[in-house]
Amino acid sequence: MHLHKDEAVVYLPGVGSRGNIVSADDRARLQTVTHLGIGAHPDDVEFMIWQGILQCYRHPVRHFASLVITDGKGSSRIGPYADCSDEQIAQIRLGEQHRVAEAGGYAASISLGYSSEELRASAADLVCEDIKNVVSCLRPEVIYTHNLADRHDSHVAALLRVVQALRELGPDYYPREFYGCEVWRSLDWLAGEDRCVCDVGANPNLMQTLMGLYDSQISGGKNYAAANFGRRQSNATYSDAYHADDVSLLELAMDLRPLLINPSLTPEDYFSELNSRFSLDVRQRLRRMSRDAQ
Repeated sequence: MHLHKDEAVVYLPGVGSRGNIVSADDRARLQTVTHLGIGAHPDDVEFMIWQGILQCYRHPVRHFASLVITDGKGSSRIGPYADCSDEQIAQIRLGEQHRVAEAGGYAASISLGYSSEELRASAADLVCEDIKNVVSCLRPEVIYTHNLADRHDSHVAALLRVVQALRELGPDYYPREFYGCEVWRSLDWLAGEDRCVCDVGANPNLMQTLMGLYDSQISGGKNYAAANFGRRQSNATYSDAYHADDVSLLELAMDLRPLLINPSLTPEDYFSELNSRFSLDVRQRLRRMSRDAQ
């Protein structure tokens, strides 16, 4: 597995960093990965993907890996990180990723090292090639990434590169499950049949610990750890209006498999389908309540 950027790093917990070229021995370890989380930024995976991390934690067969596309140089910086240069903050965030991978029991943490601008436009094809290299080496059964309705440009760009990479690899490399997860837009608007609901209340201390290791973001101006924990609590409480809570934390996701099953289906058209079903649900309820009131 060869990655294009000199700044790319394949980190194997318990072993160390491997640069941008992976040996045959390391490749064998990478091929144990069953669940792959792909995020645009160095903290996105832990902020949006609890299900895969929890399903693999200390499991004898299932193994999790993170794939981070950008270097994190554009992050907010205040407090103890206010004077950090772009290069310094990138190294700090890379170190945080590696500590998270150790604490979370990951098989690997892979950083591609692109800038946000390269992801969005100038190096989009290279990003796609790197994703193909990683997926063809790991061949994960489950892939998580950003969702179609996210309102962060880099997150949407990451999703599109993942879809492009999988389509170019072809059906032999398609994961059994393919999810788009919540970051910069919640997914409770999805119609019931389109909403993938995951109970992630099994080990809240682990997830709090992993998120808390991203101190450059939390002390740097954005308390994502508290926000993401609160989002899952909110998902659990608001999942059902008529029954007492039977779970404490819920993660919502968008099923992205239709984009692989039907290669002619564009991301825009698939979103339109999802949005149409949401709109129909709202209109039917409004019509029904208006009729019942008469």
